[in-house]
Amino acid sequence: MNDLRAERLQVMLSPEELALIDDFRFKHRMPTRAAAVRELLKLGLASIGLDASAGTKSSDFGVFGRGPDGHIQSDANGNSED
Repeated sequence: MNDLRAERLQVMLSPEELALIDDFRFKHRMPTRAAAVRELLKLGLASIGLDASAGTKSSDFGVFGRGPDGHIQSDANGNSED
């Protein structure tokens, strides 16, 4: 397990809250619900003036390469351009 993620947090959500998280996740092409929740926490803390970056972003732990729009960039043959 990553040393930066040594704590587990369990949260109970209503179906409506879970749907909003899933909508955010898919709109931003995030690989997991956990990544979406971490990003939403970071954005929420930043909105009240707290620096939540801690040097990393949820996207740093994703499994997809991301372009400037959040889309996977590939060449004409479908190969990832990294």
